[in-house]
Amino acid sequence: MARLFLVEPVVALYTLPNIVVYLIIQQYIYRRIWERETNSSYIDNDNSSQCFQNHSNPVYMKQQVVQEISSHFFMYLTLIQFIPSLIATFILGAYSDHYGRRLSLLLPTIGALITSLAILAVTYFSWPIYVIFIPMTFSACFGGFTTLFGGAFAYVADVSSSKQKNMRMALLDMIVGIMGGIGALSSGYFLRAVGFNWPILTISLINFANVVYIIFFLEESVQRSRNEQDQESGCDKFREILSGILTLYTNSNFRKRVHLSMLLLAFSIFGLVNFGAAGLFTLYELNTPLCWNEILIGYGSAAGLVTFLTSFLGVTLFSHYLQDPFIVLIGILSFVGGMIMAVFANTTLLMFLVRLVSLFAAVPFPVLRSMMSKSVSPKDQGALFACVACLENLSGTISSTIFNSVYAATVNQFTGFSFLLAACLCLIPFCILCFLLWWKPQEEDYAGLIINEECS
Repeated sequence: MARLFLVEPVVALYTLPNIVVYLIIQQYIYRRIWERETNSSYIDNDNSSQCFQNHSNPVYMKQQVVQEISSHFFMYLTLIQFIPSLIATFILGAYSDHYGRRLSLLLPTIGALITSLAILAVTYFSWPIYVIFIPMTFSACFGGFTTLFGGAFAYVADVSSSKQKNMRMALLDMIVGIMGGIGALSSGYFLRAVGFNWPILTISLINFANVVYIIFFLEESVQRSRNEQDQESGCDKFREILSGILTLYTNSNFRKRVHLSMLLLAFSIFGLVNFGAAGLFTLYELNTPLCWNEILIGYGSAAGLVTFLTSFLGVTLFSHYLQDPFIVLIGILSFVGGMIMAVFANTTLLMFLVRLVSLFAAVPFPVLRSMMSKSVSPKDQGALFACVACLENLSGTISSTIFNSVYAATVNQFTGFSFLLAACLCLIPFCILCFLLWWKPQEEDYAGLIINEECS
């Protein structure tokens, strides 16, 4: 059977169901908590969710309690997955440099399949919502989105030249945006038409199709002879995996180590504020004064994920005229503008305009990854993207803890404070990029590395 060097379908088939299940499970948990706290069924209509805006109404106070409990529940759900996913990402990422990328793509997909089937059981049998913690923790041992995404970026780095990396990595981000947008847009209508069970069953079937594609159709990008693999013991393999992570720093001089460290720091902090703020949008939109229903939440999420498409177009255009750090700065400013507008978004129109201002908010991710990829040798790409994926996972976990806690503490006094905090924290990666522009010009930093890559 002919195999393909196309990792893009893996990312597409992973993103589509997991965006849908993320939105659906948030709304399912919110409704179950609502029913428990208010002793009434959750009812929505064509215009808004069940949302009380009169502060003197006793149910309004229960509504705010539901907001706080839901926020903390989502935070705990993220925290329990952190350690297993972090360990799996480190091991699978470094492992892929020596033994192939497909395992780092396959295991997270199997984990997603297990999770979707478990969630289907919870919704179908109306089990307690805390049962969700068990499959989530188990599937995290297989890695997660950051593991798969890190493996996909390393795969692209294997099969792309230095000049193609910006575009190919931005293309992966664009696929995430398009497939996520389709999933978010359809989730509300699907949920309203047939309830929770059928969408989650469909999600499970898509995850299964992805497993089949990886096993039977995807070609391995890292070739290693079987004799070479058979000669190594388990201890030798483990030492190779650890050495792959250590060589990121030991094989480079001081200036390059500092350069890579600052890029990793900028990536981590921007990821922290981006994931933290984006993770609050559903709760923010369900609450007063917006009071969105599942249809509007789907539209809003789709509009937000379209930023990946516009960011891809931005990277394509800006790469012809600007250095990479300037492109990242544009993306940070776009995100900051969206967050500042979100602070004052008290109508549906303004909330959609937040996504318009944030058109290039996803630009920093692929460009920073490309900058880091150009800073290490081709044989260390898997270890690099394992570190990047782990930092992304760490940022997502910390951001969930910080922003959900801040949101729960400020929801009654200043609902938009979390978005203002996100905008202020963006000053850190902004200053790092400005420092790198002053400290070391980009051309000088990459020229020698690109030549070495091509020679090897």
